[in-house]
Amino acid sequence: MQAWVVDHPGPVATSSPLRRVQLPEPEPGPGEVRIRVTACGVCRTDLHLAEGDLAPRRDRTVPGHEVVGVVDALGTGTGRFTVGDRIGAAWLRRTCGRCRFCRSGRENLCPDARFTGWDADGGYAELCLVPEAYAYRLPGSLDDVTAAPLLCAGIVGYRALRRAELPPGGRLGIYGFGASAHVVAQVAIAQGATVHVLTRSAAARELALSLGAASAGPADDVPPEALDSAVLFAPAGELVPVAMRALDAGGTLAVAGIHLSDVPALDYDSELFRERQLRSVTANTRADGDEFLHLASTLGVRPRTDPRPLAAADQALEDLAADRIIGAAVLVTE
Repeated sequence: MQAWVVDHPGPVATSSPLRRVQLPEPEPGPGEVRIRVTACGVCRTDLHLAEGDLAPRRDRTVPGHEVVGVVDALGTGTGRFTVGDRIGAAWLRRTCGRCRFCRSGRENLCPDARFTGWDADGGYAELCLVPEAYAYRLPGSLDDVTAAPLLCAGIVGYRALRRAELPPGGRLGIYGFGASAHVVAQVAIAQGATVHVLTRSAAARELALSLGAASAGPADDVPPEALDSAVLFAPAGELVPVAMRALDAGGTLAVAGIHLSDVPALDYDSELFRERQLRSVTANTRADGDEFLHLASTLGVRPRTDPRPLAAADQALEDLAADRIIGAAVLVTE
């Protein structure tokens, strides 16, 4: 099968870390199903892996964890799906099921968690394996290209929104406006929030306003009103103090990325006092995924997509690194 692997992590603009290769067709093991991939979203985490910001866990991994396709082979002991079912595979691939986090509904914090496109080959390929217990049956209202970004940008972004504790009808600040952020903005607006977007990209600011944001300004700007909640999607630690200063008393900032540059020292009086909260976000639970996919279908959330052929995965990552993608790039098998 055709696939892309992270051959040697490094800057995508200068070192071409991805290599297109031919790999044997994978065979599903016990509890696994095989997906014939039709679409795979291009996530910033894929970029972090390719560039070495996220340390590789195995050699020559196939990236991609927003995988949509059709089941075409079943491993022993499976029963949730049948050949021909349309399903999705996401970032969370497996947890132990035994630790105190798994037993208390916090499987995203499992110390033995494994992830698609990091611990095991992902969807930058024609075929992909997934444990059936961690796959999603996709709503019929979502076509393959639309569904793909929702499987990480959407699910993890939704968890970040919940971690930010946005009150009903509250004021939400969104820092950075890529794949996750523009989906989260739609959810928040549909649920009655006032959304202020702060991002360095002028094109992204235009997209934000077209989706119903109340304002859109540069990333280091001051929003027009104090925020109840904020989510930092940009992997820029220097924006943490900026966002904390924008919070009203009792406000919460959730940092959504798996990778973040260094955070400057915070000033207690202006950035933490008056019960402001700073929280991180770690992956997601399967319950998050089920809840979000249903909500996205019900609310009519639709990511802006930029379909690319699978053969152009390397260029898609270069464009993502250079902020040339507005919305979400999606690889489509040829």
